[in-house]
Amino acid sequence: MKCKKVELKTGKISWECVDDAPRDPATGKRRQITRRGSTKREARARVEKAIRSLMEDGIDEKVSGNTTFETAALNWLEVYSLTGVKRSTIRIREKEIKILLRYIAKTPISQVTHNMYQKILNDLAPDYARTSIQGVNTTAGMIFKHAIKNKLIKDDPSIGVVVPKKQRTVEDIENEKVEEKYLERSELELFLSAVREHGLDLDLERFYMLAFSGMRSGELCALKWPDVNFTDETIRITKTIYNENNNMKDYQITPPKTEGSIRTINIEREILDLLKSHRKRQMKIHNEYRIQLEDFHEGNFVFCRANGYPFMQKNLISRMQRLMNYVDIDKHATPHIFRHTAISMMTEAGIDLATIMEKVGHEDIKTTMKIYTHVTKKMKEDASGKVRNLYENALQHINFN
Repeated sequence: MKCKKVELKTGKISWECVDDAPRDPATGKRRQITRRGSTKREARARVEKAIRSLMEDGIDEKVSGNTTFETAALNWLEVYSLTGVKRSTIRIREKEIKILLRYIAKTPISQVTHNMYQKILNDLAPDYARTSIQGVNTTAGMIFKHAIKNKLIKDDPSIGVVVPKKQRTVEDIENEKVEEKYLERSELELFLSAVREHGLDLDLERFYMLAFSGMRSGELCALKWPDVNFTDETIRITKTIYNENNNMKDYQITPPKTEGSIRTINIEREILDLLKSHRKRQMKIHNEYRIQLEDFHEGNFVFCRANGYPFMQKNLISRMQRLMNYVDIDKHATPHIFRHTAISMMTEAGIDLATIMEKVGHEDIKTTMKIYTHVTKKMKEDASGKVRNLYENALQHINFN
């Protein structure tokens, strides 16, 4: 190791030491490590530390020190995008990276410590749901693991962190109403009545299908005619539709949300009769437009425009908002509410929990169980009231003396 005194631009004198490090594994070229310090001893120690890190962990401190968290995150995202994940998942990861960049964008990834990272999660707790913070933590963990593989850091600072859980207040508990997540029977009948009276083209078929099938709106929009089996009275759900910019021609057909979402469900004959009638009308319209349009889309979608391109979820949302103006339902209702409504309907019909979960494609039992438990409890309360009304005369003549 060679050391010498050097004069800095400020006029101060510093020590600079240089020594040979292992050759570059890719090029075989000679590689030297240079470090400075206020004393010769300090400069020597820094050189030795850098060489030791390179030899033991393969980490080039100069490279890792110049690689910001933002650069490392974008490098990881580029690789992650090539693994076959859905575009919708990539968008979620992009949003989670943006949250992290607010704190450590320009920080060298080698300088992100466990304590620093824990403070980031703590700071997010008041403004984000715990599931959102868990998503941020998952993304960060994947970025750090990618950095370890690429010899930028030795340890993952996200290991062992605590994902904060927001303390629920009494007000939160009292305001949490499960019945807000689904339409009661009377509310569903009211909404479907509005569909029949005021619905536009395809409103009847789509909203009845959502209510009685428990399908996600993306699964409904991706439905194709081969998925519908009129003989067996079933529908096969194997895909969903993704559209980032709401351009009808710029869509992607992707696998559904989870493995449990791939399913074959039974569907009511009346709903299938609606689809049969719709198919006849659709075939007639499509035959006309095939002649008129050069770019007619042969997508074979169940619910699509006259030009063959599928409707997107946004169309369902706007149609539902329009219909909600005709009913007196004081709930924040989107098409997703019909999934929970279907759970409620099947529970009231006495269908077991496992069958309900299979039909709606829930791998996570929590959502289904919350509604199932609420409805069954309400059914028990109603049952007690019905028995009392039926035997009211006998109950009134009880002698308490």
